[in-house]
Amino acid sequence: MADEVKIDAQTFHNRLSTLTSAWKADRRSSDALFAGVGSFIVLMGKNEETATYQKSNAMHYWLLGYEFPATLMLFTPDALWVVTTIKKAKHLEGLKGGKTPLEILVRGKDPDQNAKHFEKCLDLITNSGKKVGILAKDTMTGPFIEEWKKAYGEISKDIEEVDITPALSIAALAVKDETELRNMRDSARASTGIMTEFFVEEMSEILDEEKKVTHKQLSDRIDRKLDEPKFFQSLKSKLTSDFDTQQLDWIYGPVIQSGGSYDLKLTAQSDENNLHAGTIIAGLGLRYKSYSSMVARTYLVDPNDAQESNYKLLLNVHEAIVKEAREGVAIKDLYNKAISVIKSSKRPEMEKHFVKTAGGGIGLETKDTVLAINAKNTRVLKDGMTLYISTGFTDVENPKPQDKKSKTYSLGITDTIRIRRDQDPAVFTNGAASDTGSVCFFFKDEDEEPQPKKQTKKDPKVGAVAASNITKTKLRAERTTQVDEGAEARRREHQKELAQKKQQEGLATYSEAVGDENGVAQKKFKKFESYKRDNQFPSKVKDLAIIVDEKASTIVLPIMGRPVPFHIQTVKNASKTDEGEFAFLRINFLSPGQGVGRKDDQPFEDPTAHFVRSLTFRSRDLERMDLIAEQITNLRKNAVRREQEKKELEDVVEQDKLVEVRNRKPNRLDNIFVRPAMDGKRISGEVEIHQNGLRYIDHRGSKIDILFSNVKHLFFQPCTHELIVIIHVHLKNPIMIGKKKAKDVQFYREATDMQFDETGNRKRKHRYGDEEEFEQEQEERRRRAQLDKQFKRFAEDIQTGARDEGWGVDIPFRELGFNGVPNRSNVFMQPTADCLVQLTEPPFTVITLDEIEVAHLERVQFGLKNFDMVFVFKDFHRPPVHINTIPVESLEPVKEWLDSINIAYSEGPLNLNWSTIMKTITADPHQFFVDGGWSFLAAESDDEGSDEEEEESAFEMSDSDLAVSEESSEDESDFDDDASADEGSASDEVSAGEDWDTLEKKAKKKDREGGLDDEEDSGRKRKR
Repeated sequence: MADEVKIDAQTFHNRLSTLTSAWKADRRSSDALFAGVGSFIVLMGKNEETATYQKSNAMHYWLLGYEFPATLMLFTPDALWVVTTIKKAKHLEGLKGGKTPLEILVRGKDPDQNAKHFEKCLDLITNSGKKVGILAKDTMTGPFIEEWKKAYGEISKDIEEVDITPALSIAALAVKDETELRNMRDSARASTGIMTEFFVEEMSEILDEEKKVTHKQLSDRIDRKLDEPKFFQSLKSKLTSDFDTQQLDWIYGPVIQSGGSYDLKLTAQSDENNLHAGTIIAGLGLRYKSYSSMVARTYLVDPNDAQESNYKLLLNVHEAIVKEAREGVAIKDLYNKAISVIKSSKRPEMEKHFVKTAGGGIGLETKDTVLAINAKNTRVLKDGMTLYISTGFTDVENPKPQDKKSKTYSLGITDTIRIRRDQDPAVFTNGAASDTGSVCFFFKDEDEEPQPKKQTKKDPKVGAVAASNITKTKLRAERTTQVDEGAEARRREHQKELAQKKQQEGLATYSEAVGDENGVAQKKFKKFESYKRDNQFPSKVKDLAIIVDEKASTIVLPIMGRPVPFHIQTVKNASKTDEGEFAFLRINFLSPGQGVGRKDDQPFEDPTAHFVRSLTFRSRDLERMDLIAEQITNLRKNAVRREQEKKELEDVVEQDKLVEVRNRKPNRLDNIFVRPAMDGKRISGEVEIHQNGLRYIDHRGSKIDILFSNVKHLFFQPCTHELIVIIHVHLKNPIMIGKKKAKDVQFYREATDMQFDETGNRKRKHRYGDEEEFEQEQEERRRRAQLDKQFKRFAEDIQTGARDEGWGVDIPFRELGFNGVPNRSNVFMQPTADCLVQLTEPPFTVITLDEIEVAHLERVQFGLKNFDMVFVFKDFHRPPVHINTIPVESLEPVKEWLDSINIAYSEGPLNLNWSTIMKTITADPHQFFVDGGWSFLAAESDDEGSDEEEEESAFEMSDSDLAVSEESSEDESDFDDDASADEGSASDEVSAGEDWDTLEKKAKKKDREGGLDDEEDSGRKRKR
C-alpha cells in the first residue's frame, strides 16, 4: 500500500507557495482575510468514511493528494511544520527543499518524545503571535486529537483563536488550476451520463409500463452503475482516455423524489414510496479524484399549464444566475438577479417559494458555505472558481391536481459551473438537458384530431405541374381541347426561350477560366505499400523462395539473391506451363501501353520510366508451381473483389446516432412492411418518429434508422388504383440495410384484407347475393379511405418532426402518369411536385426535376406506337436516365408536362449513343456550349420543319401541284385509312370538327415524318 502513494512534489510546492503568498499579502494590507493570525493549524484525526469532506480533509487532498490520518500541520509565514508517524514521514521526505521550508517531526512509541514535538509546536504558535488560526467547524476524533487537545490546553488561555475557514476557501481551495478543472469536468460528464443515459431510461420504462418501483429501489439501481466500467466507456459525453472508474464515488444521492414529498437540501434521502407519475426530482453528485460535481433535474409527467409555466419561470431564473456569474461580480448580485427576474415575471407571487440559498462553492468540498449564493454574501467571484447553482421553488400549490399526490409540488434545477473572465461561465453539466421539451413527458393518449392547415392558393401556371395539364377524361374524343396549332406554337416559343437560357447558363458555368476543372476528373496515381520495415517480411524470405503473403497482399520474389516484394495490385495475372521435367511460372505486371481494357486502365507516376512487364521462374517442383500460381490467382481475385466492394460502398455514409424520444411515446405506425426487406425476409414491424429521424423495428428486433438530415424526398402514395399504400423515403446518401446498400426505403401496408378476398375463405363462403357484394365493396372503399388517411397523417407528422430540413410530403399526380420502362418492366410513372417517380414496383425510380438539364424524346416518328424519353442531368458525369416504350398516346401530355415545369426538351426519330455524347461533353464542356450546346438535338427536326414549310407554301401557290394532289388523293386516302387503323386517331380528328385543309396538311406532315415524301416527289416528277 505504501508503494502506491505518490505525491506530486511540483503541485505541492506550487500550492503551498500560493497559500503563503496570499497570506503574506493579506498581512501587508489589512488582514481582512486571515484576521491577523500568526499561524494556523490543520488537524487530522482518525480516518472516517464520510460522503462529504471537512476543511481539514480538503487541505490534505489539495496539498498532498491523500489523507494523512493522525497528522498535525502547523503553518507559519516562513515554514510548514508536520507532526506525523514514521510511515507517513517517509512519503513527506521527498517534498523537502522547496521555496517554503518543510519541517517533519516524527512520532514514535516514546510518549516523552511525542510530547516534546507538541511542545515545539506550541512554542512556534506563541512565538508567531497572539492569534492562531483554527478550523472551528471541523470535528475530529481519535487518540491523536485527544493528546493534542491536552497539550494545547496549557496555552489556550494566552492566545486568541480565529476561524480561518473562509480564508482557506478563498486563498487556497476556491480557484482551481487546470488539473483540478479537468477532474471536475470528468466528474460532471460521469454525473450527466448517469442522469441522461440511465436514470431517464429507467424512469421512462417504469412510467410507460406502470411498474411499482420505490424511490429507494430506483436509487439503488443508479448506485450500482458505479460498478460497471463498460457503462462509462459507452457514454455519449466522451470521458478522457485515462478515465479510471475506480476513483469515482458518490457525494450526493442519488436522490429520487416524487408524489408531493420533496426536500431540495443536500441532506435529502430517497424514501420507500413508489415513483409517482407527476413531478419527479432527481439529483446526484459524483466525486472523481477527490473533485466533485452535482446535477439535478425536475421531470414533469403530463403537466398542466400552470406547472409548465412555473417550470419555465424557474428555468429563466436559473439561466439568469448562470449568465450573471462572471469574474468581479459579488455573489449576492447573483441571488438578487434571480429575485428581480421573478418579480418582473407574470408570477411575482413565486418569490415566496424560491429557495433561500441558490448554491455554493464546489470542488474538493461538496458544499463550500463560504461561497454560498444568498442575498448577504459580499464575496467576489474570480476566474477559476467553481460553483454549483441550485435553484428551486418549494411547496407550490397545484391549481389543477391530477391526483391526491399532486396537490403540492416542488421544482429544482442544479448545475455545476466554472467562472471565467469576460465571458459566460462554462456549464460542466450541460450534457443533461433542462429545457421543457426534454423534461416534460406525455404518456396520455392524444385523441384530438389535428387541425387542417390552411392551404395557400397557388398560381396554376406556376410550379412543377400546371393545372391546365390535368385532364378530366381518358377519352380523347371527349376532351374539350385537342392539341392545336396554337398550343404547339406556344410550346415551341417557350422551348426556344428555355434553350437560349440553357445555352447562356452553360457558357456562364463552364467558362474558359475554369480550365482543367471542366474535364473529367483525372485518375490519381495509387501507391501501394507492402511493408514499412524490413522486420515485417515473412521469416521464410531467408530461403529465397517465392512467397505469397496473403496478409500483406504481396508476392515476395527472389531476384538477384534478394527478396523483392510486389503488391498484388501491380500484378496483372500469373500462369504456369510445363515443359519436360520443368515447370515455368510466368507473372505478368501492369505497365503502360499494354492495351488493356478500361477496367484495368490505371495512371502511372512516370509512364516514360522502365517497367518490368513479366518475370518467369523455372522449377522442378511441379506441385509447388501449381500451388503458387493458384495462390496468386486467388489473391488477385480477392484484391479485385475488395476494390469492387469498396467502390460499391464508397458513397454509403455512416449516419449520426438516432436521438430517441424519451419524454413521451413516439408516434408510431404498426403492421408495416419495409422494402428492401432486411435479410431478404418479409416480416412486419412498426415505424417510429423520433427527435431527428425514423426508426423501423421488425418483430425480430432488427432496426433501420433513417435520419431526417439524410432524407432528400418524402413521398406518400395512396392506395387508389393500387394494392398497397406507401410512405417512401428517398435518401441523399445510401445506407446499409442488411448486407446491401439502399438509397430508397419504403414503408407500406397492403390495402386488401384477406377476409374480403375472393379465395373462398371462411368469411366469404357464407356470403351470397348482390347485397352482400355491395356491402363488401362499400367496406373496401371505407377501409382504403381510412388507410390513406392514416398514412397521410403519419407522413405529415414526419414532415413536422423534420421541419428544419426544408422538405415536405410529396404526393404523385396520377392524372399526369404514363406507362414506361425505366428498368426492365413496364410500370406506371407518375410526376410529383418535385420528382418523376415509380414507387409501386422495385427497383424504384426517383428522378429529381431540379437536377435535370434537358430531356430528349427519341423514336418520335409516324407509324411507331411507342417512343423513348432520356433525361440528361446537370451533373454531366452522371449517366442519363432512359424511360423506354412510352405509348405514343402519351406524347402530347408528356410534352405539355415537360413544358409546364420549364424543362427544355427536344425530339428526334432515332436513338442516340448517349455514352459517346456524354464523353464528348465532359471532355470539354466549355467547347461544347461554344459550339451550340444542346442545339444539335433539335437541329435535324428544325431542318425538316423548314423544308416542310417551304414545300407547303409552294404547294399552295401552284395550281399544277394542286391538280397532282387531287389526282393522287385516292391513293393517299387509302394510306391514311391504314394509318388511322394503326394509330386510332382518324375518327377522333374528324369528330373534333377540324376543316379538311387542316387535316390534309397534318396527313402530309405525317407522311414526310414516315419517309414517304421522297416517293411523292418522284411521283410528281413522273406525272409532270
